Amino acid sequence: LGLSGPPGAGKSTFIECFGKMLTERKYRVSVLAVDPSSSASGGSLLGDKTRMTELSRDMNAYIRPSPTRGTLGGVTRTTNEAILLCEGGGYDVVLVETVGVGQSEFAVADMVDMFILLLPPAGGDELQGIKRGIIEMADLVAINKADGDLVVPARRIQAEYVSAMKLLRKRSKVWRPKV
Repeated sequence: LGLSGPPGAGKSTFIECFGKMLTERKYRVSVLAVDPSSSASGGSLLGDKTRMTELSRDMNAYIRPSPTRGTLGGVTRTTNEAILLCEGGGYDVVLVETVGVGQSEFAVADMVDMFILLLPPAGGDELQGIKRGIIEMADLVAINKADGDLVVPARRIQAEYVSAMKLLRKRSKVWRPKV
């Protein structure tokens, strides 16, 4: 599964919860988290692993943060090979968290069985902020953080995306993207 979305959408938190659910059901889970690299130093914070504390201690989970090192599209130059290594290593589910910084972070869509766009419910003009390219590639749009005071905005953005996705050309004859 490939996951992308804007900063603050809750990608790492979602992966931690989903990953723990899978390991509790006896699946082996691999997480390939891609972090942006500094254009000045080339370094990266690789902070995603620190936000998945429970999953990082789980013996049935493997988390590998990697810097982009200038690669565009939200993944690293070797993400596809890393996916294959994880599958070959016996992991049942491979989750790829993209950099998730903009509308063109969907190169992972061609590497995975399902591409999930994770969105927060109250980010302003959502349909303007997330442009057509990434929406066209999404197999699933998940509105995250949809609780408490955010229930109403979450339902509104869900309706907006359901309407918007009806206007897009279908990528598959058998699967209709869900929101």
